[in-house]
Amino acid sequence: MADIIELEAAVRERVGKGAARQARREGRVPAVIYGDKKSPEPISLPYKTVYQQVQTGTFLNTLFTLNVNGNKTRVIPRDVQFDPVRDFPMHVDFLRLGENATITVEVTVNFLNEEECPGLKGGGVLNIVRYAIEISCPADAIPETIDADLTGLELGDSLHISAITLPENVVPTITDRDFTVATIAAPAGLDRAEDEEDEEELEGIEGEETEGGEEGADEE
Repeated sequence: MADIIELEAAVRERVGKGAARQARREGRVPAVIYGDKKSPEPISLPYKTVYQQVQTGTFLNTLFTLNVNGNKTRVIPRDVQFDPVRDFPMHVDFLRLGENATITVEVTVNFLNEEECPGLKGGGVLNIVRYAIEISCPADAIPETIDADLTGLELGDSLHISAITLPENVVPTITDRDFTVATIAAPAGLDRAEDEEDEEELEGIEGEETEGGEEGADEE
């Protein structure tokens, strides 16, 4: 897991739409810290800081320490609201994490050993069913990626979650089925060629049956 990033924040003395607009005019993003059986804490952060973290693409599964006027709180972002027109971050909800907290996050799947996959080497295509997997894990042990090994997969094979080794104390939130993460699919050209061959074979069979029927009629 990556190091926990510390962000500087400030207390928001007032709440509401007017106070939030004022914070944005001052170049800050309104936010709130909630959870761990404590009262919500309204704060704000520099817009540039929030924008840079959102652009990483992993903002919602990254742990942060918020330094609010010297008081440090371990948190994870749970929601970001964006301007509907300009797509700027407008508000952030941070979940306060207590000791030994367990959380649910989505983690990106990293596919390994494509060069060791017979199906891909034979012209197959990696069809990704899930680019990320939702997991439950300790807050201080969020994996950066989930590694999926493609070694040995043949054309037409599927990679299920049961074939992926997850880190200790990390479990998928879907537990009622062995869901598919990816498949090794035949290239589109090969599929069309096989379909054409099937059609030609079917036409040949139908032609033989027709000819046989006509001969039988002549004999009668």
